[in-house]
Amino acid sequence: MHLETAARPFLEHLAVERGVSRNTLAAYRRDLERYAQALGRKGEGGVEEIETAHITDFLSAERRQGASAVTVARRLAAVRGLHKFLQAGGIMRLDPAREVSGPKRPSRLPKALSVEDVEKLLDVGEAQDPIALRDRALLEFAYATGLRASEVVGVDCLHLEEEPGMVRVRGKGGVERWVPVGEQALAAIERWRSLGHAQLARGAAQPALFLNRRGRRLSRIGFWQVIRERARAAGISARVSPHTLRHCFATHLLEGGADLRVVQELLGHADLSTTQVYTRVDSTYLREVHRSFHPRERSPSALTGAKARA
Repeated sequence: MHLETAARPFLEHLAVERGVSRNTLAAYRRDLERYAQALGRKGEGGVEEIETAHITDFLSAERRQGASAVTVARRLAAVRGLHKFLQAGGIMRLDPAREVSGPKRPSRLPKALSVEDVEKLLDVGEAQDPIALRDRALLEFAYATGLRASEVVGVDCLHLEEEPGMVRVRGKGGVERWVPVGEQALAAIERWRSLGHAQLARGAAQPALFLNRRGRRLSRIGFWQVIRERARAAGISARVSPHTLRHCFATHLLEGGADLRVVQELLGHADLSTTQVYTRVDSTYLREVHRSFHPRERSPSALTGAKARA
């Protein structure tokens, strides 16, 4: 069986039985197409002929061509999933990807804005036109809920009306969860829905909560453009994306004392270890805590008072 033919039922399995997102499915499809093309150039098109060396050669070539460690790790995940699926289905006797290790992925802290910068981002301008109202509601909602970009733009008006102060979200794998929406975000959404939503919808029955200028559902790219423009207007020099607000949501909750498992539930993480990365704070925050609480870093007057009390 040719590799491209074998990949089709695997991708269908991911879409139908595993319920992976469209974005993940598209990424896996591209990864497996590159894998098939690489093996095809070497004359190794049949799955029965694939060996571990073919997979390691493919990954090494991807790295040489400039693919990042994160990208190569994802491609390996797609290849591993495919071969595991083929072995389980009896198409392959052995799994050649089983012992292949991926590149070490860089350990990077999520980049979160300070609370002050988030306030600047949210408070840009007081215009009351439909686009301004939408942008304010969009960013308030994203920061208040910590939803993924795809989840934010996928919310319908109905999802906010089923439970007061909550929004129903369909996350990765089709798993649903309920997430609280803060009062300020709800107020911004109410202004947007009452004064701007109908104008952009132009009389059409549009279920989406956030609309673009043509009255259709706002896309992830549209969301990215909104936050980039607002950051520029607020004078924020750091690179900002929709995912930045998700980082801010998690980081600010944990710094405020929120329980890690509660944050895990709010973020929709299946594994607690995914949430734990947000407990690693940056060096500036560490220095601030050290300076504020270490006995030798406190003010002389505070130390003198402490000695006197002793």
